[in-house]
Amino acid sequence: MTGTQTARPEQVIPADRKGPEVLGVTRVRPAYQQVADQLRERILDGSLTAGDRLPTEIELSEIFGVSRSTIREALRVLASKDLIRTTRGTTGGTFVARVQFDQVSEYLEMSLGLMSGARDITLDNLLEARESLEVPAAGLAALRHADEHLTLMRQAVEREKLTRARGRKFREHVTFHGVLVEATGNQLLGVMVEPVFRVLQARTADRDMPAEYWSQIDAEHTEICGYVQARDEAGAREAMRAHLGTVRRAYEQR
Repeated sequence: MTGTQTARPEQVIPADRKGPEVLGVTRVRPAYQQVADQLRERILDGSLTAGDRLPTEIELSEIFGVSRSTIREALRVLASKDLIRTTRGTTGGTFVARVQFDQVSEYLEMSLGLMSGARDITLDNLLEARESLEVPAAGLAALRHADEHLTLMRQAVEREKLTRARGRKFREHVTFHGVLVEATGNQLLGVMVEPVFRVLQARTADRDMPAEYWSQIDAEHTEICGYVQARDEAGAREAMRAHLGTVRRAYEQR
């Protein structure tokens, strides 16, 4: 110290303010998780595509500068998320998995079902999500459908009218909406719509709707078919919006 300068007291950060958010730092993640994260990024950004063989454990340990046990743990993390698969034999190895649409739909349904069961997702959330997906889907179906889609939709409506069993009516209801979404030609819409629909079905399974409700549903399905057949995008969207409004009111009143 020189002259009249005085020593500055040492600044002490209180124990309750020493978290990473106070210092502006990110916690260091375990080595295996950092390896898994980097491989996952390469898969999701397309650097590694379905069917690509990953380097061996030895090669990966050299690339990342970590032990083979760390690599094995990282690969287990990726396998648990169905991002990679391992096969045995002379042509075996670890490969980037090819994920099927039905796998994604099933996983989404299971996850939404768990959240719904825990009441993390409300009935309104499910109805709103369905409306957000199916209203535009109806417009796309009007523009893109093939004749066979229209035939299958009308057949579902006719079977729905003829049956008295609640379970059968609901199955035909599901069939109608499933074919309509398929008519969009967008498989991703189906992946998103079907899980929401099925979780909504499970959530409302104990609600027995009166005959008048099903008569109105039949009439609205027929109306939607008419707009789809006429390739009237705006009409199909509005008819679907009104139809899902009928469904919403019925569920909210019971």
